[in-house]
Amino acid sequence: MPSKLASLGHSEAAAQQPTSQGRLQPEGRMLKGQLPNTDEDLAARPGSPAADDRRGPEKSPALPLDTPAQVGTEDAQVRARPFTPKPPPQRPRLERALSLDEKGWRKRRFRTSREDLAVQNGASPSGGSLQDEAPGTPARTGSPPCLSTSLQEIPTTRRAPGSGGPSSWGNCLSGMISTSLDLLHRDGASAGSPPRLAGLRPPRPLPAVDKNVASDALRTASKVDSDHVDYRLRLQARLFRAHSSLGPGRPPSPLACDDCSLHSARSTFSLLAPIRAKDVRSRSYLEGSLLASGALMGADELARYFPDRNLGLFVATWNMQGQKELPPNLDELLLPAEADLAQDLYVVGVQEGCSDRREWETRLQETLGPHYVMLYSAAHGALYMSVLIRRDLIWFCSEVESSTVTTRIVSQIKTKGALGVSFTFFGTSLLFITSHFTSGDGKVGERLVDYSKTVQGLALPKNVPDTSPYRSDAADVTTRFDGVFWFGDFNFRLSGGRAAVEAILKQDLGASVQALLQRDQLTREMKRGSIFKGFQEPDIRFLPSYKFDVGKDSYDSTSKQRTPSYTDRVVYRSRHKDDICPVKYSSCPGIRTSDHRPVYGLFRVRVRPGRDNIPLAAGKFDRELYLIGIKRRISREIQRQQALKSQHSSAICTIS
Repeated sequence: MPSKLASLGHSEAAAQQPTSQGRLQPEGRMLKGQLPNTDEDLAARPGSPAADDRRGPEKSPALPLDTPAQVGTEDAQVRARPFTPKPPPQRPRLERALSLDEKGWRKRRFRTSREDLAVQNGASPSGGSLQDEAPGTPARTGSPPCLSTSLQEIPTTRRAPGSGGPSSWGNCLSGMISTSLDLLHRDGASAGSPPRLAGLRPPRPLPAVDKNVASDALRTASKVDSDHVDYRLRLQARLFRAHSSLGPGRPPSPLACDDCSLHSARSTFSLLAPIRAKDVRSRSYLEGSLLASGALMGADELARYFPDRNLGLFVATWNMQGQKELPPNLDELLLPAEADLAQDLYVVGVQEGCSDRREWETRLQETLGPHYVMLYSAAHGALYMSVLIRRDLIWFCSEVESSTVTTRIVSQIKTKGALGVSFTFFGTSLLFITSHFTSGDGKVGERLVDYSKTVQGLALPKNVPDTSPYRSDAADVTTRFDGVFWFGDFNFRLSGGRAAVEAILKQDLGASVQALLQRDQLTREMKRGSIFKGFQEPDIRFLPSYKFDVGKDSYDSTSKQRTPSYTDRVVYRSRHKDDICPVKYSSCPGIRTSDHRPVYGLFRVRVRPGRDNIPLAAGKFDRELYLIGIKRRISREIQRQQALKSQHSSAICTIS
């Protein structure tokens, strides 16, 4: 049906203005042109009988965006000259025509959420800003998603009545055109009339537009109508389809659904693997077996957290010499520069610890931060041991047990002895022992006795079952665990005297270390098999850790002139071959508050799946210490920022 143009303003004003055709400029601005004042194209003013007859909605078949319009033949000389609208360098400033009927424009009605859902379901809307799509009209696929429902197709060609040729439609301007472009629409192509400026009659219907043209934000806002019955039914159907295809394998992400289901709810999602309801119904957290697919300590859970089944372990030992003063920073000890990643488990043993044990543990928690929690801590006189673990791994630990041994003749004096801590992680049992053996250059026999008392006196495990009881020896605690780490101040010295050792230290580091180890008492005794049977030690590539002048890098300069020695050591034993792999073994020369340098080792420990029928720790950790450490980190950061701010504000510029 040919389109009609409504009168823009009064007839007197229209008669005084020259006729011209308004068009859309490339900048997205409408020219304030005039319309031809002919009886054929001009309609009567609103209120006249002729105008009232055309008030009713006119339905015409919707013209798809890719279908060329049929153009009349009145003016064959005028041809359409297509052009592509381009976004301006600055935000366009759109202006309305002077004769725009504000009242009529504001009365335009937009489609409600109910009608929008009806269109989504394939039904015809009852009314609104979009007309019903005519049957048989090919739907346009791949419509520009940035066009909203209030924007109609914009003609990009200039055609006179009767001119032939195809019509092309402009691309989406992606928000660069304001709502004033809603005045542009096209009529049906049955009569062959081209798109023109529409009259501003409020009840005049809009042409049909493919429902996919609606913008993504508007379509989402229309769908999310909780009061709408159809929406609730549609949502339930989509949820059923999204999750009904879950197979026996790993369920897909909750976001793996089409673009219409819960689109507005995609604000957050979890990286955890989803759990199927049938698995929860059949899963038991109390008892399980090694091969159970849902066991808490089984292979499935182990593969989720450790695909390669290797645990990162940090073990450190330090004789603090009873000093009250702690280092200002423990990063060199716990977070060495050689390690790119932090470890999963931290175990720190201290001999002759400081008087304030709680402060020492707080410093450990503060240094490692909120990603770690204190799983367990124990003390035996001046011997301290702290076990910190990543907070998301505390659920896979058994109850932590401890035992102590005193090697002094007088048992009340607990400066020499051993402290053992054990627990099971998944299916791998671990034992950690920190010891302080008898001191003295020539007391090798006493140190061997200390070792024998320790392996026989530590009563571990207690309640946690042994993972391989047939391989255990009642006379040796180290045979009852899959992995054993023994560290401390063993007090084994370098033989040959101070002068000979100092002469070797003047050589190159690599050569001097090998020469020093040939004089090491512990290396000699381990080769004989008299101590640490079945244990290994990583290769030593650092200088002796004892005895230094406090606060200095020089060895003992007192009158005693003690011989520099490798007194602080870390050794390990594995029940299964190659289950423990040393990664780094070194000392911390930057920590000088004691006459000993801390010694640490980085290891990779193979973890095996376990059973659920063991006493579990159930996520226990030192919550009070965790909160204190986090508050300490925050306060230190605030102090640092204030210090930097005061430093910048106190800067003075001088002109010389």
